[in-house]
Amino acid sequence: MPKAWTTNPAACAALEREGCGLAVGPLDGTTWRRYRCVTERGVDPPFFLEPDNPDGWPIQFEDAGFAPLARYCSTIADRLDRPDPDLESRADRLARHGVRIRPWDPADAAEELRRIHAVSRVGFARNLLYTPIAEGEFLTLYRPLLPYVDPRLILLAERDSRTVGFIFAVPDRLQAARGQPVDTIIVKSLAILPERPLAGLGGLLLARVQAQAVELGYRRAIHALLHQATASRHLS
Repeated sequence: MPKAWTTNPAACAALEREGCGLAVGPLDGTTWRRYRCVTERGVDPPFFLEPDNPDGWPIQFEDAGFAPLARYCSTIADRLDRPDPDLESRADRLARHGVRIRPWDPADAAEELRRIHAVSRVGFARNLLYTPIAEGEFLTLYRPLLPYVDPRLILLAERDSRTVGFIFAVPDRLQAARGQPVDTIIVKSLAILPERPLAGLGGLLLARVQAQAVELGYRRAIHALLHQATASRHLS
């Protein structure tokens, strides 16, 4: 984001004259696109699909009078085969409710994206700064990712012929770009419809995709960009 935009006092003054009580940035239109500033990098290099920015951007926002509205973090799971004593009973209960989990079908990619979009519009509706997105725009945003996905790392949950949840994970392609073995997956998105019979489905999807990653030879998972107050943060 250009420095002139973030630090221009005339822009904030103009917003105030128009009755605006809250200005949020950086935000490329909606949270479906780029938003947030990296403020703490940690010791690991950037991962695939992680937003990045010059280190000076957060300082520019602070100098212009902005303060953090929300905080997000990414966590690393390096024991993907950690036993979960409740997993089998949770899977049995969901199966009794008619829930089945299957991998992404690459032969029907456009329709799979439509299913994910339908769940996302409901599952993410309570997220901070959420606004709906049209199906066509969603497809335009996500089609460029398809060459980088492994269908075995994207799982969809179905019940009564409806898609009711999904988890979207991809290999960390930046490891390969650095000349390293790709041993990490990025858990990018997880959404479940807010229906009582689906309680526990998010944890089951996460466990299943991590178990699949182990079978494929991965040893770590990055749970990416989780709002610190959300249920997904507690799952991670």
